Amino acid sequence: MLLGTEVKSLRAHRVNLRDSYARIKNGEIFLQGVHIGAYAPAGQFTHAELRPRKLLLHRREIDRLWGRVRERGYSIVPLKIYFKDGRAKVEIGLAKGKHLYDKREAIARKTNRREIERMLKQRNR
Repeated sequence: MLLGTEVKSLRAHRVNLRDSYARIKNGEIFLQGVHIGAYAPAGQFTHAELRPRKLLLHRREIDRLWGRVRERGYSIVPLKIYFKDGRAKVEIGLAKGKHLYDKREAIARKTNRREIERMLKQRNR
């Protein structure tokens, strides 16, 4: 559920989904942390940029997502926002966070790749 100024900002591509997620509260889904930039022509009547926004889903969809989040420890994250037939849609996905050992492995891989690139750069000089 969006305000008019939020829709106008979305059309102007003034949205950032980084660090955003969805939370299920009282059988409803809310987007948290989605930054929709202020709509300048609205002046003082613009919207709060980081306010929670309610997603409109069917009860069956909400129940399916709640089951996955509760039992398997998934998180609900928005992947993209787009317009279809004049309505703003949010594509959401289920994500599982990394474990500590996964993070260590990714850091080691990144460090190794950086060292290899540094050695190749020195070699080409």
